[in-house]
Amino acid sequence: MIVEQIWTGNNYRNFNYLIVCPETGEAMAIDPLDHEKCLAKAKEKGWQITQVLNTHEHGDHTGGNRQVIAATGAKLLAHANAKDSIRGIDRGLVAGDVIKVGKTVEIEAMDTPGHTMCHICLKTHTDQPSLFSGDTLFNAGAGNCHNGGHPEQMYETFAKQLDVLPDDTLLYPGHEYLIGNLKFTLDREPDNERARELLAEVENQDPDQALVTTMGQEKEVNTFFRLRSRSVIEELRKSFPDLPNDPTPREVFLKLRELRNSW
Repeated sequence: MIVEQIWTGNNYRNFNYLIVCPETGEAMAIDPLDHEKCLAKAKEKGWQITQVLNTHEHGDHTGGNRQVIAATGAKLLAHANAKDSIRGIDRGLVAGDVIKVGKTVEIEAMDTPGHTMCHICLKTHTDQPSLFSGDTLFNAGAGNCHNGGHPEQMYETFAKQLDVLPDDTLLYPGHEYLIGNLKFTLDREPDNERARELLAEVENQDPDQALVTTMGQEKEVNTFFRLRSRSVIEELRKSFPDLPNDPTPREVFLKLRELRNSW
């Protein structure tokens, strides 16, 4: 499997992706907002885009659908319940559906509500597993729930689906927010030395050559996985004095998400 991460350079800091079968050159475009860059990269490499997949319905993820499909004749895939919010879906996906790209690539759809209620993430059936997480999971952060989502559902997605992924899973999110998210981690967990070291490593990184983290790293530096950390809980209590002495992971997650909204 070939993964081409495309930095859009826009104000929203979107990443677009091409997933390619190396044997046939067939490609799937994920959230190809910058249709010009996606089409140009495919042309440069000699790849044929045969499928477009939207992780969710927001315009900064669906905005390039029409142009890519017009240029390639690709089929459009999205969450099965997004048919009223994403026009022209050819295949509605539910949890466990497998998407094939060319002869060699298989990708499994995960139903991951929270950012929106019609959000999917994608995990690959490859020796080196990868997760394409849209706006659910970011490097060192979690998606917001402002426009059609719910933090309770986001917690369930993190706890039951993301936290159990293998540590060597590579993470490919929908936006580049790593530096800001690491600063939030350190604000919430000042003694997280791994987050401090990583921030120093990436503070001047070129988004065109962005660091690809693993789920193992995320569990070290992403506050939204560190729900039992005593440092996180004690810092949280400064903002929420009524927090129980031994809060549940759910309670910690929801308070962190609330703080991140205005941080």
